[in-house]
Amino acid sequence: MAQVLSGKEVSGDIKKQLATEVSEFQSKFPDFKPGLAIVQVGDRSDSNVYINQKLKSAVEVGVAAEHIKLPRSSTQYEVLATVERLNNDIKVHGIIVQLPMESDNEIDAHLVTNAILPSKDVDGLHQDNAGRLSRGDLDSCILPCTPRGCMELIKRSGVEVKGKRAVVLGRSKIVGAPMSDLLTWNHATVTVCHSRTADLKEEVSRADIVVVGIGKPQLVKGDWIKPGAVVVDCGINSLPDATRARGYRLVGDVDYASAKEVASWITPVPGGVGPMTVAMLLKNTVDQAKKSYEEMALASSWNIQYLPLPLKEPVPSDIDIAKAQVPKDISVLAQEVRLTNEEVDLYGKKKAKVSLKVLDRLKAQENGKYVVVTGITPTPLGEGKSTTTIGLAQALGAHLKKNVFACVRQPSQGPTFGIKGGAAGGGYSQVIPMEEFNLHLTGDLHAITAANNLLAAAIEARMFHEATQKDQALFNRLVPEKKGVREFCPIQMRRLQKLGITKTNPNDLTEEEIGKFARLDIDKETITWQRVMDTNDRFLRKITVGQGPQEKGHTRETQFDITVASEIMAILALTTDLGDMRERLGRMVVASSKAGQPVTADDLGVGGALTVLMKDTIRPNLMQTLEGTPVFVHAGPFANIAHGNSSILADKIALKLVGKDGCVVTEAGFGADIGMEKFFNIKCFYSGLVPNAVVLVATVRALKMHGGGPTVVAGVPLPKEYTEENLGLVEQGCSNLIKQIQNANKFGVPVVVAVNGFATDTQAELELVQRLSRENGAFDAVICNHWAKGGQGAMDLAAAVDKAAGQTSNFKFLYNVKDSIESKIETIAKEIYGADGIELEPLARAQIERYERQGFSELPICMAKTHLSLSHKPELKGAPTGFVLPIREARASIGAGFIYPLVGTMSTMPGLPTRPCFYDIDIDPDTEEILGLS
Repeated sequence: MAQVLSGKEVSGDIKKQLATEVSEFQSKFPDFKPGLAIVQVGDRSDSNVYINQKLKSAVEVGVAAEHIKLPRSSTQYEVLATVERLNNDIKVHGIIVQLPMESDNEIDAHLVTNAILPSKDVDGLHQDNAGRLSRGDLDSCILPCTPRGCMELIKRSGVEVKGKRAVVLGRSKIVGAPMSDLLTWNHATVTVCHSRTADLKEEVSRADIVVVGIGKPQLVKGDWIKPGAVVVDCGINSLPDATRARGYRLVGDVDYASAKEVASWITPVPGGVGPMTVAMLLKNTVDQAKKSYEEMALASSWNIQYLPLPLKEPVPSDIDIAKAQVPKDISVLAQEVRLTNEEVDLYGKKKAKVSLKVLDRLKAQENGKYVVVTGITPTPLGEGKSTTTIGLAQALGAHLKKNVFACVRQPSQGPTFGIKGGAAGGGYSQVIPMEEFNLHLTGDLHAITAANNLLAAAIEARMFHEATQKDQALFNRLVPEKKGVREFCPIQMRRLQKLGITKTNPNDLTEEEIGKFARLDIDKETITWQRVMDTNDRFLRKITVGQGPQEKGHTRETQFDITVASEIMAILALTTDLGDMRERLGRMVVASSKAGQPVTADDLGVGGALTVLMKDTIRPNLMQTLEGTPVFVHAGPFANIAHGNSSILADKIALKLVGKDGCVVTEAGFGADIGMEKFFNIKCFYSGLVPNAVVLVATVRALKMHGGGPTVVAGVPLPKEYTEENLGLVEQGCSNLIKQIQNANKFGVPVVVAVNGFATDTQAELELVQRLSRENGAFDAVICNHWAKGGQGAMDLAAAVDKAAGQTSNFKFLYNVKDSIESKIETIAKEIYGADGIELEPLARAQIERYERQGFSELPICMAKTHLSLSHKPELKGAPTGFVLPIREARASIGAGFIYPLVGTMSTMPGLPTRPCFYDIDIDPDTEEILGLS
C-alpha cells in the first residue's frame, strides 16, 4: 500500500518557508517586496479558478500579485505591449501569461511567452530557460513550476533519484519535456513515452519513478506499476459522476485505486501536483525578487569590459587619440553598470540620458566614496583638472577594478568655437566621443537657452502690457472668462497665496486686490534677468530692446550673457528632483517692484512652462572614457558668478550605482579657492552628501609661475625658467599649493596632491613638490602621467586616493548659513583667500540690506572673483597677503539658492579672439567626420 505524497501539505510547508524568507529579507531591506503579474486574456472560468488560487497563495507568502485582465477583443500587439510594460517595471519580478488565452483574434502563445524577459519568466516557459534546462544549466535558469513541484514531491518521498530508472509519460513543453530534463540532470536514467510509444505498459513497468502527464484519464493501471515505484500524477481530468453534486469528479492520468496497491508513494488528484505548481510559482517569484534586489538594488562589482588603450609616443593630438578608440555602444555600458532598460533613453549609440528612477530603485544601497578634483590657482600654463579627473577614473576602474564613475561638467559651445577649444580631458585621459561631448550632446544647453529667453520675453511683455492697460482690463485678460466662468489657474493661485489673498473666486476680489494681483509694477532699473545664447559674441554685452514701432517707445538697455551663466544652469546643477526644480525655477527673482518687493518667475506666470522646457535636462548624460569606464556629463554652471560644479543628481545617481566599495570622482571648476570652496559650502550644503577626499592638481611649471616666473605669451616658446630645473621658483610657487592644501583641510577632508608630470620636470623638482605638500598637511602627494599613459599613468594616484577616501570623514562647513551675509563673505575672504578683511562698497551694502529685508539672508555665498589669483588682482600670484577684498556688488540667485558678491568686474559674455578655434573646425561631407575639434 503506497504512502500518499500530499501536495497540499508539502505546498503548505513551502509557503510557510517562503513567508518567513520574505519577512527575514524585509527585516534587512524594508522596501523589498516580491511582485508577480498574471496576465489573462478573456474570461475562462477554469482560468479564473486557477488565478484566484495563485492570488490567494501570493497573499499568504507576502508576494504582491497583480491580475491584469485583458478583454477577448485584445490583439496580439496589445498582449505583447502589456508584457513589455511589465518587463520594464522594476517592481514586477515574475510574469505569467495564463494559458490558454481566450481571444477573438489569433495570438501566438509561443511568441507571447517568449516576449517575457527570461529573468521574469517564473513559469519557466521561455525558450532561453528551456534551452538552459536541456543543457543542464540548472543554476542559470528558472525551472518550470510543475516539474519543479514534481521533483520536490519525489525528494520528500526520501527516494534517491540518482541512478534510478524513470519514465515520463507525456512530452508536452510545459510538463513532460522539462520533467525529463530535470530527472536527467538529477542523474536518473530517463525514458520519455507518449501516445505513439509501443507497449507503454512494458516501458512503465520497468520504472522506479513514474511521472505521468499525458492527458488521458486513468490510463496507467496498477498492473503497469513496478512494485515499490514512486508515482507522480500530473493529470487532471473530469469524468461524469451523477453521485457528485457538481455532476462530475476529478481524476488523474493514473488509476489511483489500483496503483496505490502497488506503488510505494503516490500523489492524489486533486491535492497532489496542483498545489505544488502554485507553490513553485511563488518560490520562483521570491527567488527572482531576491536575485533582482541583490543585483539591482544592492550594487556589486560590475561585469564591465574595459577598452584596451594602445599608447603611442610621442602622444598624438587629442582628436587623433579620440578617433583611434572605438567606444562601446552606450546601451552595453548601461547594462554593465546595472542600469535597467527603463532607466536609459538612448541618444544615438554613444550617449544616453539616465532616469532619476535609479535613486528610488537603489535607495537601500550605501553610497560609494565621494572624491572632488580641484587645483591650484589656474595659470595660462594649465594644470589639467579635467584630464586628471578622467585619468583617475580610468585608473580606479580599468586598472584597480573598482566600480567608478567620473562626473564632469558639460562644456559651453562658446569656448569650444572660441579660444579654449573642447573640455573632454586630454591625451589618453578623455571622454569619448569627444565631438559629441563638446557639441550639442543631448540638447541641455539649448533647453536652458530656450527657458531663459522665454522668461526674458515674459518680463518685457508684462511691463509693456501693464504700461498700456488699466487694472481691470489687465485683470480681465489675465483671468479671462471662459463659457461664462472666470477661474484662476494653478500658478495664479500661487501668486494669491504669496499676496495673502485667501479668495479663490476671481469675481470676489476687491478693486484693491485686483490691482495688487494684476500689477507687478516692475522697476526696470532693478531687472537682473538677461537673455542668453551659447555663442561668444562681444557685441551683445550691451544692447537696446524695444525699438520696433509696435513697442511704442518702451525701450531699455540690457545685455546677453552666455548660456552657462544663466541662473537656470545653476538650478540644474543644484536641483535634487523635478519637484525641487519646479520650485526653484518658480522662485527665481528677476527684478524688484517699485515698492521694493521681489518679482519672481511664478509672479510672471511662467514657472511651470520653464519646467516643461527643462524636464529632460534634469536627467544626467551617460558617456564613457577612453578605457570604457562610465562618465556622467551634466550641467556646467559658470565658475565665477555661479558655483562651477557638475550636478548634484549626477553625483547622487553615480554614488548609488558604484555601491559602498566604489568611488565617484567629480570635478570642481577653477582653483580650490573657488570651485572647491563652492563645492563644499554650496553643492554639499544642498545635496547633503559627505565628501571623502580632495585631489588637488598642480604642475611644476604652473608653480613656477606662482613663484614669480616670467609672463607666458601665446605662440611664443616658453621661457627657459619653465623648461629647465629651477628649484627656487618651484619652492616659492608652492606657497599657492600650500594655501590650497590648508583650505581643503579647513573642511576636515584629506587632500591628495596630484602632481601632473611633464617631460621637462626634473626629479628634484617633483620630489620637492611632494615633500612640501606632505609637510604642509597633504595626506599624500603623487606624481602622475595619465595624459601620456591613461589610467596606467594614474595608478599610484588612484591607490593614494582610495586610501585617503577610506579615512573617517570629519567634513564640516566653513560657516553657518544663519550668519549674516556680510559675516559669511568676510569668513570666505579671510579663511580661503587670506585677506585681512572686506570692504563693502555702497551699492553692495544697499543690495545686502535689501536681501535681508526680503528674507534671503540665510543662503550660502557664491563669490564672483577672478580665478587667476587668491586675491582680487589677477596679477598677484602665489599666496598674497595684506589685502582687503573690495565687494562692488552683491547679487542674488534666489532660485539656485545663493548670494553672489562681485569682486571687481565679471564678464558674463566672452568675446571671440582674432583667430577663433572655428577656423580649424570642418566636416568631411562623405564620411561626416568632424575635423579640427580639440
